[in-house]
Amino acid sequence: MTFPSARIERPRPVHGTTVGIMVLDTRFHRLPGDVANAETWPFPVQFRVVRGVRPQDVIAGNPADALARFYEAIDDLVGTGVAGITTSCGFLAAVHPELRRYSPVPIATSSLMQIPLALSLLPEAQTVGIIVSDKAALKDAHFRNSGAPLGLPMGELPFDGPIRSHMRDNAPLADHAAQEREVLEVVERMLTETPSIGAIVSECANLPPFSAAIRQTFGLPVYDIVSLVEWMYAGLKPRRFDDATRAR
Repeated sequence: MTFPSARIERPRPVHGTTVGIMVLDTRFHRLPGDVANAETWPFPVQFRVVRGVRPQDVIAGNPADALARFYEAIDDLVGTGVAGITTSCGFLAAVHPELRRYSPVPIATSSLMQIPLALSLLPEAQTVGIIVSDKAALKDAHFRNSGAPLGLPMGELPFDGPIRSHMRDNAPLADHAAQEREVLEVVERMLTETPSIGAIVSECANLPPFSAAIRQTFGLPVYDIVSLVEWMYAGLKPRRFDDATRAR
């Protein structure tokens, strides 16, 4: 019996990659843990820079204006043989329906997609707090397109702080310690304002380098773009358990 969902291996110019990453056109230094640092991933990934589309075009502008370029990037990544795609900016949740409609493979557009699952895991009296890079630019549509409820507590990275200024200036070297301190301060303020927060979701795809520090400092589960993509990858390449594995 042949199942329609069973895929025949496609001819491909690149082998050994399962996940493709659409990266905005930036020049700033990305730390290990960042979505666009290859050392972040425990499996090979395929990068595709979306030339001419900068973070400000997606955050402050209208990402729908750049859909044609994202479609080209999807075509290129699928053409190399990837089985799933993600992005380097959580604000692309604004066009998740369009990207999902176009992509022939699963697409994890934004770490905000983890909010519904995180909420369902928590005790009923607890909620999810979100670290965001620009609170004013995060609209209701970003949450609706991610399947998330509105009105969740948010902590914003300061405009002139070490993270947003680093990205805005395309700085060649990141100050890991200063950026980590900033993230921990944002989380501390958020928890002081909303003690019922039981988990953190990082909207910004540049924040995973600090997830372990958040967990260690505050004892809360933390979900970011890395946890989302690793979850997607687990479905695309499930672990195989054979007799030898069970014997160990």
